[in-house]
Amino acid sequence: MTASASRILVTGAGGFVGSLLVRQLAAKLPAGSTLFAAGHEGDGGAIVPLALDVTDAKAVEDTLRSVAPSCVMHLAAVSSFHLARQNPRRAWDVNLYGTLNLADALLKHASDAILVFAGTSEAYGEAFNQSALPLDERAPLLPRNLYAATKAAADLALGQMAYDGLKTVRFRPFNHTGPGQGADFVVPAFAAQIARIEAGMAPPVIDVGNLDAQRDFLDVRDVIAAYEAVLLGGACASGAVFNVSSGQPRRIGDVLDDLLALSNLAIEVRVDPARLRPNEVPVVSGSSALAREVLGWEPKIAWHRTLADVLDGFRGQMASERS
Repeated sequence: MTASASRILVTGAGGFVGSLLVRQLAAKLPAGSTLFAAGHEGDGGAIVPLALDVTDAKAVEDTLRSVAPSCVMHLAAVSSFHLARQNPRRAWDVNLYGTLNLADALLKHASDAILVFAGTSEAYGEAFNQSALPLDERAPLLPRNLYAATKAAADLALGQMAYDGLKTVRFRPFNHTGPGQGADFVVPAFAAQIARIEAGMAPPVIDVGNLDAQRDFLDVRDVIAAYEAVLLGGACASGAVFNVSSGQPRRIGDVLDDLLALSNLAIEVRVDPARLRPNEVPVVSGSSALAREVLGWEPKIAWHRTLADVLDGFRGQMASERS
């Protein structure tokens, strides 16, 4: 199965990953291609903005019938543990049923189109505790939190629908960060606090959750490169599943130390019970050998560059707030 780059629809195009992916694709698509960006403001050029609520089945059908995409990159989601806990029904509606709406509409109106699904490594859940690390794509999906359960359910549903004729590729990216990510996530949460302290906008104390957990971190720009490998013509079997991971777990406390080393201030670290997550898996690590073999993908951005870029992004934001 080979993706055509002629008419690509990106859902969740206004989000952290989606906005960067859309900019990258717009610069790389061949002449004559059209990029439909749901949730993006557009640029007056190759990017065509759309308003699309994936939980509205009729709206999804109407959009896909009109757009007639050759490929759909599905990023729209309730995208974090905390947001899912705040509104569980919304998380299920968007993450599972929104995905099913897209899949059903593609089968009806654009059966040759490829649905590329951005899942999550959190879907593996308890498998990280039960199996040798790093996990590959054959590991069972055993989610331990609500967010992971909604994404795992969508992942499994698409896998089944591939047997019914849906052309789909599923990605399970591990923790990824980069400039522009919101402070609901661990690396930007640290970086935002450090930048505020440096700007004199907060006392020299940083609040943290569990520093002993270990996570497999990537730069978002490397994750996007994996998506592009399929969206820009990568050949792979329908129903294929790919981990996107570094294979190198990093202790959260070490990540914080690396960020603090980029600052010249003495900053106290204080544990905030509100930042502790229940049902947290101690160590997460994944194998991306299949993506390397089939897609020719591998992470290229050095971790120290990722951290520096995230921190510099917040430094710029604080400077703007002060001016």
